[in-house]
Amino acid sequence: MPPWNSAKAKVQLRLSVQRLRTLQQKKEAQAKAARRDIASLIERGKIETAKIKVEGIINEDIHVELLELLELYCELLLARFGVLDQNAREPDPGVAEGVCSIIFAAPRTELKELHVLRDILMHKYGREFSLKVMDAKEGVSERVARKLEVITPTAELVDGYMAEIARGYGIAYNPTTSSGSGSQDDSGGTSGGDVKEPAAKEDEGEEDIKLPETKPSTPKLPDIPPTEDEEEKNKSKPSAKPPTPGPPPSYEDDLDALAKRFAALKKR
Repeated sequence: MPPWNSAKAKVQLRLSVQRLRTLQQKKEAQAKAARRDIASLIERGKIETAKIKVEGIINEDIHVELLELLELYCELLLARFGVLDQNAREPDPGVAEGVCSIIFAAPRTELKELHVLRDILMHKYGREFSLKVMDAKEGVSERVARKLEVITPTAELVDGYMAEIARGYGIAYNPTTSSGSGSQDDSGGTSGGDVKEPAAKEDEGEEDIKLPETKPSTPKLPDIPPTEDEEEKNKSKPSAKPPTPGPPPSYEDDLDALAKRFAALKKR
């Protein structure tokens, strides 16, 4: 067993803090991209696929919380390095929780620096102490132990995550209706009312056509013949003078005109 090296232990503690921070930032960026993907799935009605991805995000969030705790313990050992450096068979109570938590949790992380720090601490306090920590969780923080439990997220937690993601991206999502028995079809839609469809789409019966937002004037669509009323108005106006624009159509007139034009498009 190599002797305790104070300088090497302090350097390894500092390296572990830096790498833990970097890894947290990387995982937070990955989680942000994953949330965008989930929002897109919710918008397209792929609720079951979104729920599976949400479970992965929940587990990643728990792992990030574990990394935050380990970073705090490494900083604690740095701040109390004089106590840690004492020649004792067991760690001082002021650093015992940090030492035990790092020894117990380091193998569940992907950080080589933390693995080396764990080996240094195990060499300092001996095999018997390390086995008690690993087997009986002796001295390990309860919060760290909970973060390392492998459990399946509850349906309520998954729905809560999905509702927050949908709200953050301005997407309509109702956990009570989407958690029903609706099955997902091959095209990504659901048969159980997972996604609330706009009323205009239900009236027209078309899945690929969406009414644009209402504007002050009716948008022109190509190759749509004018209505009889429009032809009468054009004939009654003098050709030498440009027509005087009338008042903008009301909200109801816009919707009626758009609905008639989309109906004409579907018949052609």
